[in-house]
This record gives sequence, C-alpha cells and structure tokens, in this order.
Amino acid sequence: MDQLNSFESPTTTRLHRGEYLAGLGVSLVLFFTHIGEVRWLPAVLLFVYIDLIGYIPGAIAYRRSPDHRIHKAYYVLYNTMHSLITQGVVIGLWIWISGPEWALLVIPIHLCADRGVFGNFLKPFALPFEPVVNEDFARLSQGLFGKQASSSATAAPAVGSQR
Repeated sequence: MDQLNSFESPTTTRLHRGEYLAGLGVSLVLFFTHIGEVRWLPAVLLFVYIDLIGYIPGAIAYRRSPDHRIHKAYYVLYNTMHSLITQGVVIGLWIWISGPEWALLVIPIHLCADRGVFGNFLKPFALPFEPVVNEDFARLSQGLFGKQASSSATAAPAVGSQR
C-alpha cells in the first residue's frame, strides 16, 4: 500500500494488525499492572460506549435490511467512534476535566483489539457494513499477490451503502 494505491497485501495486513496487537499488549500490561486502581464503572462504560454508539445501531440496521444496504450515517457513526482521533480527544477531555486514571486504558484496549484481533478497521461507504468478501477485490488480490491472497470464504457481490 502506498499513497497512490490504498490497499494492502496479505502480508502488510498481518503486519498492520500486528502493530495493533503490540499496542493491545502494552495497554493490557498497564491495565492489569494497575488493576487494583481501576474504577470499574467508568472502565465498563468507556469500553462499551464505543460500540453502543458506533457499531450496534449499524449492525441492527444491516441485519434488518433485506438487501443489507444501510444509510451512510451508520458508517459515519462507526468511523467516528472507532477513530483514534475521536477517542484521543475523549481521553484528553477526561484527563483535563477529571484527571488521569487507569480506567482510560480500556479505550486503546477496545480499539487495538478491534483492529489487531478482529481485523476491524474503519468502514468505507462502498463496502457492506459487515464483512463480506468483495469479488472485485478478491480478483485484484489474487492477480497481485497470487495464492497468498486466496480466501477460504466464497466471494459474494459487493453490497455498498446507497442511501
């Protein structure tokens, strides 16, 4: 991937996810090292609010839509709530207003787990809200990267957001 070709090879995808796994590891070590100092109500709320606002509404809309086409607002909600910038601002405001605390580590834990463990990055409007193999991208990957790009999943036509 470069500034003119915004896609990744299977290898660079694994490396990219690996960077988030490293961030997850550091965050978890810090969190568990200070577990006795964690305020649990803020920790739980900070962990779940990202998906309560950013993922669950879109996931419900996607599953309820017969053709799986959903409004772009769901993508914007997901991308805003799962943005390192947005969550950095949340952490900064929290520290400015209430002071630093170990519970804030659940935010990078959430984001790094989404990206490193589950492979969930920001969602483009042109792809379905939930992961579906895009046959055009599968052909491109196969042509560029060969067997290493082969997927065990069956390619399905792309279903983007048109509303």
